[in-house]
Amino acid sequence: MKPHIKLFTVIAGLSFLSFQSCSDSFLELKPRGTDLEENYYKNSQEAYNGLVAIYDIVGYQAANYTTKILAASAASDDHYAGGGGSSDQPQIQAWSDYSLTPAVGPQEDLWQRNYMGIMRANVLLQKLPDIQMDEQQKRRFTAESKALRAYFYFDLIRYFRNIPLIQEPLAGDAIYQVLQAAPADVYALMEKDLTEAIPDLPLTVSLQKEAGRFSQGTAKAILGKVYLQQEKFTQAAAELADVNGTPGQSSPYGYRLLDNYGDIFQVDNKFNSESILEISFTNTSIGDWPCIQCTEGNILNIMIGPRSYGQGAGAPDYVAGWGFLPVTENLADAMRNDPRYPYTIIDMNKLVAEGKASYTPGYMDTGYFLEKYAGRESNRWTGVGTYELNFPQNLYEIRLADTYLLEAEALVRGGGDATRAAALLNAVRARVGLGSVAATFENIKRERRLELAGEGHRWFDLVRWGDAAEALSNRGFVAGKHEVLPIPLLELDNTLLEQNKEYGGTK
Repeated sequence: MKPHIKLFTVIAGLSFLSFQSCSDSFLELKPRGTDLEENYYKNSQEAYNGLVAIYDIVGYQAANYTTKILAASAASDDHYAGGGGSSDQPQIQAWSDYSLTPAVGPQEDLWQRNYMGIMRANVLLQKLPDIQMDEQQKRRFTAESKALRAYFYFDLIRYFRNIPLIQEPLAGDAIYQVLQAAPADVYALMEKDLTEAIPDLPLTVSLQKEAGRFSQGTAKAILGKVYLQQEKFTQAAAELADVNGTPGQSSPYGYRLLDNYGDIFQVDNKFNSESILEISFTNTSIGDWPCIQCTEGNILNIMIGPRSYGQGAGAPDYVAGWGFLPVTENLADAMRNDPRYPYTIIDMNKLVAEGKASYTPGYMDTGYFLEKYAGRESNRWTGVGTYELNFPQNLYEIRLADTYLLEAEALVRGGGDATRAAALLNAVRARVGLGSVAATFENIKRERRLELAGEGHRWFDLVRWGDAAEALSNRGFVAGKHEVLPIPLLELDNTLLEQNKEYGGTK
């Protein structure tokens, strides 16, 4: 059983041994030793180390394999939890079948991930004013810390709604006296952090030296999502328009839709022109079972592959995986005649019928698996670490087709420029050879599902649209309850936090 770590445990100090140093991004620091926070942050290098520590949490993978994409995808109508059985990763199963309780579900790991990032950002923001370093560099570090803090808060507010709003490091008994804030106050801080950060972020970043760091485009994309979540459609459309530029052309920040949809998920096509916020992984890590959360490899790649996969002549070189996130028949049917189907879905039913491959059906098996992030023999690591934990494929947190469709949504729902909304929607469709359609809300919803399937957006979309109850009623979703997760039970011990009313609390 993994140890329980309360939110407030992570405030005590920063151990820089926990960095994930990804060789193909700017996170390439390999510090030695452990430095306590009170003795640190004396110069620009130590400030940079602290910044790396914040970015490190963006790619956080829990010891029990919980990740944002895995958990949120299992909760959507596009996937089941899967795995080896109904008790395999119970925290994921509980969100997939909506048997969530304060004690069982992915909430502890999702809470911990984001508050670790917030705490690290708060420490650096407190220390930066007193560090002797180049002022322009200091402004950039400050901007990145604020934008990252907003990024973490955005996930928390969508998961839990009632959360503590912590803007500075806490110590002593203060860590047990924190109260939950009004959601409006959390959104106000996110807007303030991002608005203040944008001018001091670079327009673009060097892909050779800084891939993965926030640019103005990254922060604007997050701000647009923050506005859209609040149904501030005019503001959302404005921010996203800056990110997107002219549909189908290169934006002011250098973003451009790739010509070929399949190229987006090629493992060696990292930080391409469509990438706005990308999580970096490597297969040169020494990640091993004693510290799963320490690995720098992408564990999703092994988790979603077909169980006991046997490759025959003419079959793809998938790695035998653990059978999580089987694709639902509903999504497979929706995508059947779509050009994105072969780049999104593995059809094991067809491969078996043709005698090209074999596999062992797992829990809630449909015969369909996620192609986008399936591990490949050609990418596995055979070095020092454990190969299951060391796959190199990056994950997209935000990419340009996502922001095109978000802007189109904001325009349509807010009564904005219908012509531009249609241009954005149809640029995404034209990339895969599909004809133009009207920019209706329903068409935008459908396009988001097909374009972004398996990338972790679907559950958030359904909740934002108010469609979750209808789409997930057969899974046990209850309207007015399951739009939020319960506050982790452990976080309620000896604190002033209150459980959400949906789970028996008073908040």
